[in-house]
Parts: sequence; C-alpha cells; structure tokens
Amino acid sequence: MNSLALFNPNLAAELWNTMDNDFVDFFPAVTKGSKMGFVPSVDVMETKENYILDMDLPGLTEKDVEINLKNRMLSISSKKEEKKEEKKEGDWLIKERRSSSFTRKFTLPDDIDADKVNATFTNGVLKITIPRKTEEVAKKIAITAA
Repeated sequence: MNSLALFNPNLAAELWNTMDNDFVDFFPAVTKGSKMGFVPSVDVMETKENYILDMDLPGLTEKDVEINLKNRMLSISSKKEEKKEEKKEGDWLIKERRSSSFTRKFTLPDDIDADKVNATFTNGVLKITIPRKTEEVAKKIAITAA
C-alpha cells in the first residue's frame, strides 16, 4: 500500500500563522490591513492508474499558481499581490481583500511516473493527475546447460 504524505518542514511557523489567522478572524478591526495567508483545501484520490489531487483555489487563475516536482516532492504555491488603487476619494470602511500566498508540499509515493504528471485548472479548482508506474512483471530467465 502506497501513501501520499503531507510535507511540512515549517510546522512551527505554520502553527504560528494559523494562530495569527485565527486572531485576524476573531479581531478583524485590530488587524485591519494585515497580510493574510491561506491554506487551500485538498482532496487526494488513489486509483489503479493514478493519484488525483484536487485543490480549491477560489479567486486564482492558472497564471497565479506554480507547481514543481523534484525527487518525489510535489510543491504547489501561489503569491497574489493586492492591486494598488491610485484614486482615493474616501476612507475605507471595510477592506477584506488582501495579498495572499500559500505553499503546500506533498511527498509522493515511489510508484509515480514523474514524466507524465499533468495539471488542469477549471472554475477555481486545480486538478493534478499523477500517473502510477505499471508494476514490473518478473521475467523468467531460461537456464541452458553448458
């Protein structure tokens, strides 16, 4: 049985970020204008032929996302900057749209075919299909008499 594992070298940093985000949610007036990251939700399915990863990325496009695969480590990241508005005719009463960024990493199983991984982006959902290598069948070797 193969498994796909979350990889998190910065566990302590993410715990602090989570607490900061909870603070922002609980005290929005105090944290007005702060930059906030998010961690997109992921579903991973295993079939006989593939691993399929679906990630919800509302408000992003395929141009906002970067995917890298090296040594079975799949990295998905994005950094979206807040658009600066030059005209200012009044003071903001509510300003919830900010810059956002995230990085998710996954350690993939040994049986992946890294050369055939593909990704699609439809209606705010990133779908990464990671093909599995076919199992090698034992080759029978004939013995000849000398």
